[in-house]
Amino acid sequence: MEAGVEALALAEIEELRLVDHHVHGALAEPADRSGFESFLTESDRPAAVGTSRFDSQLGFAVRRWCAPVLGLEPHTGPGPYCARRAALGTEEVNRRLLTASGIGRFLVDTGILGAPVLGPSAMAAASGARAGEILRLESFAEGLAADGIGAAAFARRFPELLAERSAAAAGLKSIIAYRHGLAFDPDPPAGHEVVRAAGNWLRARDNGGTARLADPVLLRFLLWCGVERGLPLQLHTGFGDPDLRLRRCDPALLTDWLERIERYRVDVVLLHCYPFHRNAGFLAQVYPHVYLDTGLALTHLGARAATVLAESLELAPFGKLLFSSDAFGPAELHYLGALLWRRAMRRVLGGFVTEGSWSRADALRVARMIGAENAQRIYDR
Repeated sequence: MEAGVEALALAEIEELRLVDHHVHGALAEPADRSGFESFLTESDRPAAVGTSRFDSQLGFAVRRWCAPVLGLEPHTGPGPYCARRAALGTEEVNRRLLTASGIGRFLVDTGILGAPVLGPSAMAAASGARAGEILRLESFAEGLAADGIGAAAFARRFPELLAERSAAAAGLKSIIAYRHGLAFDPDPPAGHEVVRAAGNWLRARDNGGTARLADPVLLRFLLWCGVERGLPLQLHTGFGDPDLRLRRCDPALLTDWLERIERYRVDVVLLHCYPFHRNAGFLAQVYPHVYLDTGLALTHLGARAATVLAESLELAPFGKLLFSSDAFGPAELHYLGALLWRRAMRRVLGGFVTEGSWSRADALRVARMIGAENAQRIYDR
């Protein structure tokens, strides 16, 4: 059956109010074309001479699907598209695209500092949806260092301070994949190791070194404090910007640590996972506390999103998959995260129904689970 006919089979997916369980704020300030294009890639380098970031799956998706929301014809060229969003203004662009996404709740990672993006309350106001916070462990620790905490106090008081700061948070997040990689010692560090590592980090910081927390002992300490806090714990895995080394971000490297923390009954959500989403699916099948999404990847894959979404449905139990956009910056990314997920779900699940492998009722039930219900079960305990 043709893909367009398959997609018609599950039109109810378009009406789902999604829970975007991992997302960042939409832009709070205008962006010119160059600035806008910088958000269409995970690269932090300039595009090759004579090329455009619009010539990508994500760039084509913006021109096809976002243009009509801004009052333009589908496939409008990059120049007219950027001119139109500038004429509308950032506030109106955000309102149109966030509202059109059909996302009913945003769980916002507030850990990217210094970027002009909306916080949770501003995201709620712009979209008419609910919004909550995901607290990033490394950013919180770096904030304590900036406030002048000492090494012994950091090691002793971090769990208490984390509990205070995260009292209203929906969950926690770690970017140890970026700072070290996922092949870390799975056991918690001893107290004296934490004090020594914190002292070295804080002294280097005070002497003009980087404020970035990258010591593997401290990163493990933060992770274990997060586990003991008891909130759902998100971990970046797989695809991201060049600050990481992809080979070190395979979630399968977490296996020993996942077994160590199983007794704490803390839900661990593996974010993005691509191109290791099949490995993540295995972990989600084997361990009751492991969940995953393919968030960031689907947006960047554009017309190929259905392929990866279908692969994520191979091993992972359907109650262990979540929706996220991981959108950061232009509201186009929030809108596309939802739209491409819906299109991919309709194509993949519609195909299962058409070939007689699934019932229509089961397909819609799974779409509701992944789109919202699994996140509600995890984050609303």
